[in-house]
Order: sequence, then C-alpha cells, then structure tokens
Amino acid sequence: MIFTETNLRGVYVIEIEPISDQRGFFARTWCRKEFEKSGLGAGLVQANISFNEKAGTLRGMHYQVAPHEEAKLVRCTAGAIHDVVIDLRRDSATYKHHLGIELTAENHRMLYIPKGFAHGFQTLRDRTEVFYQMEELYVPEAARGVRWNDPAFDIAWPSAENRIISEKDASWPDLDA
Repeated sequence: MIFTETNLRGVYVIEIEPISDQRGFFARTWCRKEFEKSGLGAGLVQANISFNEKAGTLRGMHYQVAPHEEAKLVRCTAGAIHDVVIDLRRDSATYKHHLGIELTAENHRMLYIPKGFAHGFQTLRDRTEVFYQMEELYVPEAARGVRWNDPAFDIAWPSAENRIISEKDASWPDLDA
C-alpha cells in the first residue's frame, strides 16, 4: 500500500499496489503492520457498509466526542463518492479546514481519517456502496455532527439536481452555533 499524507495532518490517501495476472488482480487493503509502520491507528474494531440507492445522496458531517472519538478507514466498493473531512481539532494549524477527494470502485483509493475530524460524503452515482473500518465502537450518545453546508467550512460539494439528505443530517448545527 502507498500512504500519502494530505495537507491535513494525520489524514492519508491510501492506494493499493495491485498484483495483476490474466485473472485480474490481488491487492491488500488492510495490514496492521503497514498501518503501524506509517504511524496510523491499527486497532480497528468495527466495519460498516453504507449503501446509497441514488446519486446525490449526502451523509454527514459526523463525528463522535471524547472519549469515543473514532478513526476511520473509508473506501468506495461500488459507484463513486465525493468524500469530505473537516479538521475539528481546536489546537490544529488546519482547524476548520477541509479536504474533498473522489473515491471510486475503480480507483480503489482509501481515506484514513484520524480522530478529531468530521466526515461525510455525497454519492456521485446510483447504487453506491461505502465500506468503513472503525477504530472505535459506535456510541449513540457520543454521536455529533456539523451542518454539511456550514459557511465556516466553505465546502464545494458537487452539484446535485436532487440532493437527498436525512432530516437529522440537514439539521446539524453550524460549528459555532
């Protein structure tokens, strides 16, 4: 795997290194030893799938508060997403900065998101599936979010003719509200 740190400290784009032959290819998407060598959390305890029927579905911006903050490894296994993370670490030089990246079933990229970030995505194709590996168990009482279009972040989401968003996600407060 190839680990490339982004402009947000601790957020990595991870690319597979496929071994190909006439059948297709084989590639590793998770290896505790390689993650530890790159200084990334390797204690994954939960895996989730988010299936999204329609393009334009937006989920986010989610995080959990301490002591249940979670690191995530996210990849798109079918379809395509515009994946977004926001740095909510108040002591960070990139506090309130965000990163958007396209993850697709074809590019096989993954995004490692450390603790202290809000995460969300918008689907770019119908029938999109997102696979998450989590470093902390989900704790409903610790779940929080910020509004996906909070002007404090100025996120340029892809246009969507019919954006689909849950009432809960649409009603998260602005960060400074």
